Amino acid sequence: MAFDINVIKEVYRQMPGRIEKARQLVGRPLTLSEKILYSHLWDDNSSKAFERGKDYVDFAPDRIALQDATAQMALLQFMQAGKSKVAVPTTTHCDHLIQAKNGAGTDLQSALNTSNEVFNFLESVSNKYGLGFWKPGAGIIHQVVLENYAFPGGMMIGTDSHTVNAGGLGMIAIGVGGADAVDVMAGMAWELKFPKLIGVKLTGKLSGWTAPKDVILKVAGIVSAKGGTGAIVEYFGEGAIGMSCTGKGTICNMGAEIGATTSTFGYDESMERYLRATERADVADAANTVKEHLTGDAEVYANPENYFDQVIEINLSDLSPLLNGPFTPDLSTKVGSDMNTIANENQWPLKVEWGLIGSCTNSSYEDLSRAASIAQQALDKGLGIKAEFGINPGSEKVRYTADRDGILSVFEQLDAKIFTNACGPCIGQWARYEDPKNAPKNSIIHSFNRNFAKRADGNPNTHAFVASPEMVAAITIAGRLDFNPMTDSLVNNEGEMVMLDEPTGWELPPKGFEVKDDGYLAPEEDGSGVLINVSPESERLQLLVPFEPLGNDLSGVKLLIKAHGKCTTDHISMAGPWLRYRGHLDNISNNCLIGAVNAYNMKTNFVKNHLNGEYDAVPLTARAYKAANIKTIVVGDHNYGEGSSREHAAMEPRHLGVAAVIVKSFARIHETNLKKQGMLGLTFATESDYDLIQEDDTFNFVDLNEFSAEKPLTIEAIHADGSKDLIIANHTYNGSQIEWYNEGSALNLIKKQNA
Repeated sequence: MAFDINVIKEVYRQMPGRIEKARQLVGRPLTLSEKILYSHLWDDNSSKAFERGKDYVDFAPDRIALQDATAQMALLQFMQAGKSKVAVPTTTHCDHLIQAKNGAGTDLQSALNTSNEVFNFLESVSNKYGLGFWKPGAGIIHQVVLENYAFPGGMMIGTDSHTVNAGGLGMIAIGVGGADAVDVMAGMAWELKFPKLIGVKLTGKLSGWTAPKDVILKVAGIVSAKGGTGAIVEYFGEGAIGMSCTGKGTICNMGAEIGATTSTFGYDESMERYLRATERADVADAANTVKEHLTGDAEVYANPENYFDQVIEINLSDLSPLLNGPFTPDLSTKVGSDMNTIANENQWPLKVEWGLIGSCTNSSYEDLSRAASIAQQALDKGLGIKAEFGINPGSEKVRYTADRDGILSVFEQLDAKIFTNACGPCIGQWARYEDPKNAPKNSIIHSFNRNFAKRADGNPNTHAFVASPEMVAAITIAGRLDFNPMTDSLVNNEGEMVMLDEPTGWELPPKGFEVKDDGYLAPEEDGSGVLINVSPESERLQLLVPFEPLGNDLSGVKLLIKAHGKCTTDHISMAGPWLRYRGHLDNISNNCLIGAVNAYNMKTNFVKNHLNGEYDAVPLTARAYKAANIKTIVVGDHNYGEGSSREHAAMEPRHLGVAAVIVKSFARIHETNLKKQGMLGLTFATESDYDLIQEDDTFNFVDLNEFSAEKPLTIEAIHADGSKDLIIANHTYNGSQIEWYNEGSALNLIKKQNA
């Protein structure tokens, strides 16, 4: 039986009436996305149709998921909210703090040894406040959610940008910052700007070497890394129906890499099969009673250009396997000769040193079985592998079943390392080098979702390429980035020329899923007696002190850094070794903006301290200003804050005295996170004003005392020679968000309301 079946049945009970009301308000047929959004309004008495990309709307999500790196700060915040129990079903998953090095056996124990304090904290807080807890080794949060909690037509939020994975089971699932999660855990509405809608019509059928991963790699190449910002991507058509549920999850998962709010598919037989295979027949039965409401209206899909803001059509029968990268997930190249040409032009290493399969994107039973079919051919045809091989199963259920069915043994016969059921290399938790900063130039290929510089192994010279699990296996066998298994032969250990056959596999395990211990711990019915201890001497955990309001008189503000080019959450708050400090705001603030490139000297972590005229590290410079009671600003380029939902990228600057971030454009989650922490997240009304800002500038916020919705702010930039420029800064704050600013943070407001 499913978790929270009564919650699910209640969603379905209300859905028909809410959708019919929404159809009347909007005055036309509805997309699936609109059906789910309107059926999850906080106030069901709304009397207006919402304008996409403009109206802020309050929603009531059905559930929340937290991963261990972000859960620390989210739960530290929730502890201040004045509540005895979470208001919405919530789970905590321990998947980020497990470093991949030697394989699952030793790596998991090492994580338990080094992060036991954090795991115990998360377990005790979960137990006290009514959260389900998934132990270290239980699996990657998004695979576990898909197997246990996701349901068609539901809405969930999670403190990880790849929460969107649950769209594979027909949800609206959205990555948020921890402060957003705290709002909902505390029983408050969750606010979102009503998204725009991108429709992707899939025709034809996948076959041969082409996989669901290639669909999203193609979409990323079309839309770009920021083209989906503020939009839900809704997939439909015969090609969508013909895909597996976990394949749909892969596509939705990497929607985060185009900046999309989320992605989703309509309910179909593949989802029903997956629900029944994962022992949720009761959910499938309930969904079948409202199935007409769990997909878009027929008229929408017949004439999508009338209902979506953008329509993309992809014929799956014509789709070729792709490799995306390096250093960005939206640079698509066809396998084979195209890659050879482009790699040589750009001096990308053609020799591949590692192939990695797993992460939340491609770690399902189907993924492993299809990749194993290629690996088995390497054994049968006497090929072996030319690169090192690593496998991260998505969950203990997947791992146990794949082991039972002999899938893992195939990889092991090729000397692959089977890592823990955890994120591992995908998020920088990979002990590949002793000194990653000085490691050599090389190429790797993986089935993960992100491939920013230094993302996997900390080495800025690692060129990471994203591909399907099947293609990762093939290229790992060949050892060359430009290998095309559809046309290229390989020489086996007998000197014979052989070719790889097309991959095969199982959508679901033929003998069903099996697991001995899935790693789940249910909370106490009454957690009032559970004690939570945080040592003042701990370097991993620190109780939070509320932020003071910044006020409406910001003058004499100094420039901390003007970031040049791409500045993702990995640049603002690096992961990797810094994950150990995710529960200690002061300690982790020592990584604040150390990866951002200073526009004035093109160096990282080297900015001017205007108090003494010397150059120093960004965090040290910020701490000097803070000690002198001087506020600072950060200036950035386009899509600032792209990447993870990491709220530390907002909390760290706030902790170090940054009052405002002014950029050409924001990634959605990061902009919201800044707002939640009581900061000013602003955009240049005129993009070229970015160029006006000089290294020695001092800033005065002229009309902050008139801060109001839809009214731009005026900033006076005073240059070293005494000249001035007036900069108009736009913002997207509404009345409620301005109240967050006035109170010092959204959490401060919650606490005040619960007092």
